[in-house]
Amino acid sequence: MARNFLFIGAVSGCLTVVIGAFGAHSLKELVTPEMLLVFQKGVHYQGVHSLALLAVGLLALHTRSTALTISGWSFISGILLFSGSLYLLVLTGVNPWGMVTPIGGTAFIVGWISLALAARRIG
Repeated sequence: MARNFLFIGAVSGCLTVVIGAFGAHSLKELVTPEMLLVFQKGVHYQGVHSLALLAVGLLALHTRSTALTISGWSFISGILLFSGSLYLLVLTGVNPWGMVTPIGGTAFIVGWISLALAARRIG
């Protein structure tokens, strides 16, 4: 599982740069400044949680923990649902995508709580 989290975290980190560059260079001509901020929020949260996923992967190299597994999958789900829904909202203009965003935010919260529980049990 550790290698999967490390791989997905690294790919997501790379995509953060690509998506962020797209937003900064191409999207600003196509959407309102408010929607550009929404897009940038998705990029920011994807980047932060890509790094968190790498931390989970590194910890998982040294300890087996159900809490770490939950944390990793929660961060992946959060990236897809939170950041992904914001990207789709901005790119399609379809408001119902915004209803998915809180589910992704909840996944991020579950990921951080699970990571805290795993960290508490280390050592």
